[in-house]
Amino acid sequence: ARAEGLEAVLINSSGGLTGGDEMSWQAEVGAGARLTLSTQACERIYRARDGLAEQRATLTVGAGASLHWLPQETILFDGGALSRRLDADLHAGGRLLAVEAVVLGRTAMNETVRVGSLHDRWRIRREGQLVFADELRLDGALADLGARAAILSGRRAFASLLLVAEDAARFLEPVRAALGEWGGASAFEGKLFARVATPDGFSLRQALLPAIEVLRDNHPLPRVWRT
Repeated sequence: ARAEGLEAVLINSSGGLTGGDEMSWQAEVGAGARLTLSTQACERIYRARDGLAEQRATLTVGAGASLHWLPQETILFDGGALSRRLDADLHAGGRLLAVEAVVLGRTAMNETVRVGSLHDRWRIRREGQLVFADELRLDGALADLGARAAILSGRRAFASLLLVAEDAARFLEPVRAALGEWGGASAFEGKLFARVATPDGFSLRQALLPAIEVLRDNHPLPRVWRT
């Protein structure tokens, strides 16, 4: 193990998901241990003829342990439909860093996501008590929805970041500086939450990676993020 703990890489051998596909991850970190989970590559959500692609991550963080949930971006293609859920239960003194990022089509390939569906549901508990909940749903004419100023203001890549830790507030100003004009963050009751939205996947990484490094207390990102 390195100073920042163990690092594991999750692999989807199918290379992508479409309607009717289901995938679930489950991880448990023992007391005092440190684990970083990432994915081998970006997840791809292809056009769904019928139904949704479903993903679920269930995480357990032991007393005084640390878990960093850092999958690479999810690319949603035109007509794709994804329902994704993140459930985590932390014991006393446990730390959780969770990041989920979405790119609406590949701008380098001139792709436009005209229609689709994305539902992200986060439920974080400490000792069984709900401490954080977030619900994000975009459905229907995504290009039109994303053009609205109150939603994405024409931007096509976005991410959510959450740190649950007793000292979360000390990262607030460095995270805001890392995100710059592309995002915002707030800290409250042992949690820090941020959202970032940028024109494309490249600019998303430019904002997101420094923010993740800040929240990892300046430990380097997983190798798969840097290759």
